[in-house]
Amino acid sequence: QDGDLKFPLESVKKLKELMDGNRHINPRMMVPMASYSPCQEKHLPEEFRLVCKREDAPMIFRRLSLAAEDDLCEICANAACAGCF
Repeated sequence: QDGDLKFPLESVKKLKELMDGNRHINPRMMVPMASYSPCQEKHLPEEFRLVCKREDAPMIFRRLSLAAEDDLCEICANAACAGCF
């Protein structure tokens, strides 16, 4: 969950995989993560397509990716996780 936006955990994990994969590109060619948006990724889960139309999409994607780190959502260690309350 990010604000009023809610996404399935499996989709957020896929988003994290896409964003992590982008980090392994040649560092000289890489865009800073703060401005990176996976909207051009062909494997981006469909539920994120509406986020791509928002100006704050890169920050939303970054927060969701951070929430999925080390499966913290599954143990309710992250306040952004749905179902932890």
